[in-house]
Amino acid sequence: MARIVMKFGGTSVANLDRIRHVAQRVKREVDIGNEVAVVVSAMSGTTNQLVDWVRGISVLHDAREYDVVVASGEQVTAGLTALALQELGLSARSWLGWQVPVMTDGVHGKARIEEIQTADLIARFAQGQIPVLAGFQGLGPDNRITTLGRGGSDTSAVALAAALNADRCDIFTDVDGVYTTDPRIVAKARKLHRITYEEMLEMASQGAKVLQTRSVELAMKHRVRLQVLSSFEDLPGTLVVDEDEIMEQELVSGIAYSRDEAKITLRQVADRPGVAAGIFGPLAEASVNVDMIVQNISADGKTTDMTFTVARTDLDRAVKILEEARSTLDYVALTADPTVAKISVIGVGMRSHAGVARKMFEVLGQKRINIQVISTSEIKVSVLIAEEYTELALRALHSAYGLDAS
Repeated sequence: MARIVMKFGGTSVANLDRIRHVAQRVKREVDIGNEVAVVVSAMSGTTNQLVDWVRGISVLHDAREYDVVVASGEQVTAGLTALALQELGLSARSWLGWQVPVMTDGVHGKARIEEIQTADLIARFAQGQIPVLAGFQGLGPDNRITTLGRGGSDTSAVALAAALNADRCDIFTDVDGVYTTDPRIVAKARKLHRITYEEMLEMASQGAKVLQTRSVELAMKHRVRLQVLSSFEDLPGTLVVDEDEIMEQELVSGIAYSRDEAKITLRQVADRPGVAAGIFGPLAEASVNVDMIVQNISADGKTTDMTFTVARTDLDRAVKILEEARSTLDYVALTADPTVAKISVIGVGMRSHAGVARKMFEVLGQKRINIQVISTSEIKVSVLIAEEYTELALRALHSAYGLDAS
């Protein structure tokens, strides 16, 4: 007998028929003797509607009341899923975040889980009952409902699996696994049977939408075995595991991309100590995340150019902050370009093999695609290119690294 956490996303529970289908998937695991806890998201589109209602009432809304409203979507789904399981003759009960409780910090709208008290849930397992938890929500130190922010239900499921010492956490979504790249763009993309935590974390942070970054970080920290599966097709999925569970690691496992990028260049910035802190400090204080950074060599020892990227949605805010600080930062000109994309080649095999970056640069050069910015990590090489070349770059690199399906 295994203990499994099964998480179903918004498309998986989008209507009553799909909720009934979810109940059948859960019943299948219970029938073979497994202990199952279920985590559900709000029905597809519900959270967006709730957020719109909050903003329609109050643009500068109270974050605590925002959480009360937005968390209600998962409450509905949890209750309906428990009812669907009961209709199949199973013992099931819904649980909200405050009932478990899922204890979080007090940052409303993007809270972090601090502890999940599982004694009551484990007692229900002993009684043969299936707990159905509302994902995305918890209980703050002020005894108020909190929500976990983007991808919160995935995070809820992984945290619950860690707290329960579950054998596996299955994430059911509208895709049947993790692919070498986006199959909507590259028809020859292959589904990966296994991928390491580190690779999945890089792919998630570089634009792949299958799993949210926070949930992968949590799984890696607590060594929770993740499996990505389709809610709609009965097919094998992708396991996210430790590197030592993969017998022979590919040099490159996948190629991710993100169109949610914008480039900012500050020209002729004073080349003196503390300037970088003066630029990026105010951005950090405004919660603008800076990604790729390149500083040119100072030709005259007096000024230099500084180029970096931010999320496209943060571009206007970042430009405003930098323009307001122009007299302090002492730069000559600011240019902003939202028409860029980031392409990332990812694989733990890079640790022990040279030449991955060179091949990337050669392939893009052959396709006459100009590289604007480069950044690297131990298992990743990322470049910034003009957005119009995104699809060409993905297809060319996918073939060059031998990732095409045969």
